[in-house]
Amino acid sequence: MIYELRTYRLKTGTVPHYLRLVEDEGITIQRPHLGTLVGYFATEIGPLNEIVHLWAFDDLADRERRRAALATDARWQEFLPKIQALIETMDSKILKAAPFSPPR
Repeated sequence: MIYELRTYRLKTGTVPHYLRLVEDEGITIQRPHLGTLVGYFATEIGPLNEIVHLWAFDDLADRERRRAALATDARWQEFLPKIQALIETMDSKILKAAPFSPPR
């Protein structure tokens, strides 16, 4: 299993609006395609105005297949500009769990 850690730095003051958009529309589109959402977070201390979400995949091929399916979903294509307007930077990391890490 691998994990994708996605971090978005948002424009100052837009975190509540971003989270509302994702809760009301985005996550319903993402979940059937991306599968296992481990967590979705907003920073409170440290770098502010950041959204961090963690997704679990079987392997890189599973991630690629799932993200490609999401990208072709017409509902996602219609939704994406709503949140892209709020995002300043994006970062994605692929993480592999240590052998002693709790299973997911």
